[in-house]
Amino acid sequence: MERENHVPERRELLYEGKAKQIYATSDPGLVWVRYKDDATAFDGKKRATIAGKGELNNRISAIFFERLGAAGIPHHFVRRLSPTEQLVRKVAIVPLEVVVRNRAAGSMARRLGLEEGTPLARPVVELYYKDDALGDPMVNDDHALVLGWVTDKELAEMKRLALAANEVLQADLAERDVLLVDFKLEFGRADDGQLLLADEISPDTCRFWDKTTLEKLDKDRFRRDLGGVTEAYREMLRRLGGLDEEQNGGKP
Repeated sequence: MERENHVPERRELLYEGKAKQIYATSDPGLVWVRYKDDATAFDGKKRATIAGKGELNNRISAIFFERLGAAGIPHHFVRRLSPTEQLVRKVAIVPLEVVVRNRAAGSMARRLGLEEGTPLARPVVELYYKDDALGDPMVNDDHALVLGWVTDKELAEMKRLALAANEVLQADLAERDVLLVDFKLEFGRADDGQLLLADEISPDTCRFWDKTTLEKLDKDRFRRDLGGVTEAYREMLRRLGGLDEEQNGGKP
């Protein structure tokens, strides 16, 4: 609790990615994250700036981490600091993206010739190697183990946590008339070796569809030039109850 209430001093920039900047802090166990308005797709080949996206993703991600934490799923999120910034535990990111799919969409639909939106009999877990230069290729368990990216125990725990997160998020979103089509998770190792959910959980990393109309409320609006990106992200924040704080002075 003491660390959760403590706000360390922001220091040098450690890393800048496509959507976020990561800063060191005066606390060696914490880093400062700033969400950007930059949007990219297709391994950075498509780029744009979308006003307000950074704030929306910061707020949405904070809500999801808090709800997953309440369900007993460990994560790196500590607290939101400002509309576009948050404080998180420092972790060493595992070089694997874990994708959970409840319906066929995106690359899965294209690879397997499935109609987009086809429900799957059970959630499918896929692994992708985090390497922009290689286009984040899909890999299997053997690749991850033989190449030393994870241990058997870590891989099993990542899959367990990903499926547990899927159950929590699906149930929560169903109450808000949203289908969780698929989503991407990243994990990091804390100093004690514990695996924590890391990175972000937002419309940039998930596919959200309206339950009735199947309207896309996620980054596919940018990928596919559908327009209304900011409006869709804001609608997701509204459904999550995140707009209520605006009536309370916008306090985190």
